[in-house]
This record gives sequence, C-alpha cells and structure tokens, in this order.
Amino acid sequence: MSDPKPNVPDVDQSAPQSEFQPRVPLPQEPEHKLWEGGYSPKDMYGTWLILAAITLAVIAAMILMPSLKIIDPIENSIWWIVLGVLLCTWLFGIGVFLYRRWSTHYELTTQRFIHSRGILVRTVDRIDVIDIDDVSYVQGIIQRLLGVGKIQLQSKDRSHPHLLLAGIDQVQRVSGMIDDVRRKERRKRSLHIDAS
Repeated sequence: MSDPKPNVPDVDQSAPQSEFQPRVPLPQEPEHKLWEGGYSPKDMYGTWLILAAITLAVIAAMILMPSLKIIDPIENSIWWIVLGVLLCTWLFGIGVFLYRRWSTHYELTTQRFIHSRGILVRTVDRIDVIDIDDVSYVQGIIQRLLGVGKIQLQSKDRSHPHLLLAGIDQVQRVSGMIDDVRRKERRKRSLHIDAS
C-alpha cells in the first residue's frame, strides 16, 4: 500500500520568483525562553552603604559635638530637621529601588530580546537577536564583588539602537548568553557576525 501524496501545487522552477518568496520554504523553529530577569537589589548595595554611612556620621556628629563643647547643645528643633532630612533621603532611596524593581523586566528567547518598562503604563519593545550588533557590560568595584552590572546592547533596531540594561544579576553570564544567541542566529541565517 503506497502513501498518498499530499496535495502540493506544481511550481514551475523556470518561472521568475518574487524576491519575497524563497524557492524552498524555511522551516520555522519554535521560540524558547532562555532567560528572564529584572532589576537586581544587589545593584543598590553601594547606595545603601553610602546612605548608612552618612546616617551614622550625622547622628554621631550630633551626639559628639555638644559633649566635646565644639558647639552649644543642639536644640530639639534641629534634631528633628536633621532626622527628617535623613528620613527623606532613605525614603527617596527606597522609592528609586522599588521603581526600578517593579518597572523593568527583560526576557531573552532564541529569537528575540524583549524589554518592558513602566508601572502604570507598560511599554514592551522587541529586538530580534539577529539585529544586535554588539553586547558589552560595565561593572563598578562593588558591583564586581556582587556579580551585578549594566549590559549595553548596540543594535539595528530603530527604537532602541543603544539599550542599557541596569542592575543585571550574573551580568557576565547573561551578556555571554545574549552574545551566544546572537551569534547562533546569525550563523543559522548565514549572515556576517561583525556588522559593518
């Protein structure tokens, strides 16, 4: 018993083809999620350390200055003003952290890099990994100790030719993963890895 042939229309190979229709259809590969993440709390450890040092220094100065007779005993109103400024500084730092944490999300698939931002109004942008020209990362001293940093993407994408991803945990591994996916996709589509 022979297998019935599927109903395939005959194509005249000598007829001119449209530039948008390949002679042999390319198989569609399913898209798989490789990584997803957002702003890491580790990125603000340096900020928290600086805020804590300033807070301790101000409180120590307010306690020691009157006892060393450098200045007259401080009135209660000045204490409240200084403590209010310190509290506002801490609240501002916490607000910045929460905004960055809740408003930023990234996702890397085998074919696209998706980044979304915003809390009340969310904007989602997609960059095909084949359009990414360069991947690099930057770390400060404290960030290097904690394994976090900023990833910089250069791409042919019109909306985001230069994209900075701040506060990425395991920055070296993630930037390497983005670069590997980019190279694999370009090899698969037979394009040059280095963009001109």
